[in-house]
Amino acid sequence: MTKTPVTVVGLGSMGSALASAFLTAGHPTTVWNRTASKADPLVAQGALQAGTVEDAVRASPLIIACLTTYEDTREALESAALTGRALVTLNSGSPAGARRMAEWATNRGARFLDGAIKNVPSAVGAPDTLLYYGGDKTVFDEHRDTLRVLGGDTVHLGEDNDLAALYETAVGGTLLPALVGFFQGAAALRSRGLGAETLLPYATKWFEMIISVLPTLAKEIDSGDYSNPASSVDIFHAGAAADLELAEEGVDVGWQLPMHDLVRRAAEAGHGDRSIAVLTELLSDGAAGSSTTAKHPSHPADRP
Repeated sequence: MTKTPVTVVGLGSMGSALASAFLTAGHPTTVWNRTASKADPLVAQGALQAGTVEDAVRASPLIIACLTTYEDTREALESAALTGRALVTLNSGSPAGARRMAEWATNRGARFLDGAIKNVPSAVGAPDTLLYYGGDKTVFDEHRDTLRVLGGDTVHLGEDNDLAALYETAVGGTLLPALVGFFQGAAALRSRGLGAETLLPYATKWFEMIISVLPTLAKEIDSGDYSNPASSVDIFHAGAAADLELAEEGVDVGWQLPMHDLVRRAAEAGHGDRSIAVLTELLSDGAAGSSTTAKHPSHPADRP
C-alpha cells in the first residue's frame, strides 16, 4: 500500500524525531529547516530536503509543522501556498494562540488540525506515546494511520481548534509545581549530605498516591460536591507553617507562598472543612475565566 507523503517543517529535536518516525514507517518524507544542516541526518535516512519552505509544502498533502510557537509557524509558512493542504501544528502555545493560528491557516485555504505530543522525542513512535488533536475531524480521519506513526495513543478531542492547546495547558500546569517540589526535596536532602537518588523510592510512591486520588478529585469537581473530603482545606492550611519551616534547612521555599495564599483564601471564604478540590472554584473565579469558559467549552475526549 502506498504511504502518504509527509512534509515536516522544523527540525529541532522533536521535529527530527517526527521525521525519523515517518521515514522508518515508510512514508515519503520531505523536510525543511531554516538551518539547512539540521536535515543532514534525515537525508542520510532517506528524507528529501527541500530548498525552500514553498517547495516543502508543495511536496506533500500533509504538512507537519513542529516549531517552537504558533508565531514561528506562521512566520515560517508565510510565503507558502497552503490551499488544499492539511496543516498539523505540533508546537507550544495557548488556546488563544491556537485559535489565531487556525484562523490564519484556514484563511489561506489550509485544512487545520492542532496537536500536542505528551512525551519526549525519544518516545516518538512508541505504542503508548500519547498525542491528542483538536480541529478539523476530516483531516484526522483521513490521516489517522499516518498520525498514529508518531504514537500509538492518538486521540481526536473535538472539532474546536484550540482543544489540544487547552488540554496541553491544563495538563502542563501540573508539571513545573511537581518538578519544583521534587527539586526542593532534593535541595533539603543535599543540605544534609544526602543524595537526590535516595528520594526516588519515596517520591515515586507519593506520585502514585496522587495519581490514585485524581479520579475522586475530578468527581468532586464535576459534581460540585466537596462535602466529604479525604483531605480538607484546613489540613493544608494548618500544614503551611511546617512547609515554610523547611527554610531552616537552607532551602528557599518562597515558590510555595502563592499556593499557601490560595489555601488561606479558601479557608477564609468558609471552605475549611471541604475537600481541597474546592480550590478549583477559586481558580475558576474572575471575568476572564468565566468568559473563556462560556465561549469555548471543553469537550471530553472520544476515548474511554
